[in-house]
Amino acid sequence: MKLPAEVINLLSCPVCKSKLKLQGDLFKCINLDCNLAYPVVNDIPVLINEKNSLFSINDFVNSKSTYFPKSYHSRIRKIIKGIIPGIGVNIKARQNLAKFSELALKQSKSPKILVIGASIVGPGMDSLIKNGSMQLIESDISFGPRTMLISDAHDIPFDDCSFDGVIIQAVLEHVIDPYLCVSEIFRVLKNDGLVYAETPFMQQVHGKQFDFTRFTYLGHRRLFRRFQDISSGAVSGPGMALAWSWRFFLTSFTKNEIIKNILLVFAHLTSFYFKYFDYILIRKRAALDAASAYYFMGRKSEEILSDRELIGLYNRKK
Repeated sequence: MKLPAEVINLLSCPVCKSKLKLQGDLFKCINLDCNLAYPVVNDIPVLINEKNSLFSINDFVNSKSTYFPKSYHSRIRKIIKGIIPGIGVNIKARQNLAKFSELALKQSKSPKILVIGASIVGPGMDSLIKNGSMQLIESDISFGPRTMLISDAHDIPFDDCSFDGVIIQAVLEHVIDPYLCVSEIFRVLKNDGLVYAETPFMQQVHGKQFDFTRFTYLGHRRLFRRFQDISSGAVSGPGMALAWSWRFFLTSFTKNEIIKNILLVFAHLTSFYFKYFDYILIRKRAALDAASAYYFMGRKSEEILSDRELIGLYNRKK
């Protein structure tokens, strides 16, 4: 089992939130009225509430592609990505996650951190992975190099107040109900627990059928209105937004995959330098209205940010 024993003891049924008991290769709900059983596939528990999820348990039992196609982790794809200059840059993640780590270690000598959408390593996560004091529980709705648990953020299969922190990067745009997911994050966090999120604003569809929502700065802050704001702002700036628009403008002219790939390469070669402007623009408050993506770092709180207070934040950020 990829999950540590002490974390297995925190697992709960994603449907009724009752405790789970491991019996052979199944996690069984102890609630007799529920009595559901969840499989373990390749040492990874599959804890999905099928009524609330776009995915079924059989998708994982039968190794079907879910969010990431099977070709996503291929060597050829990695080689191509290494040759073509990237058009995006996450300027703040490393600094933000270093701060998150510092705060978490002040709360606990060995903080338990739930990472949602962690089948691949997110920007800035390397330092946390290498930090032996941080216990990372890496979950996703796709099998991948880092996946320890298959779960859906709409029904996080853990007891209340289980974690010192939650990290969720580039996920909330891909869920059906981001407000429900953030409510679940709030539930599984300990009192004063930390959350770190990154979510796009000006980005085109990049998850095919699994791409639903975008947030302005204030919209993102409202999503986390039950959290005290430690730090928030743009994580990727207007330069990246412009490069993405140029890429998708060009590739929208054709459905032919060969021509589209040629245009994609051309788009990258002619716009990759836009991202370097973001190292200047990211510090300007006006960039909040044109950012590619935002971040929010907050602490679980008993106070709820009112909508009137929310509106007042706009001018303070200008």
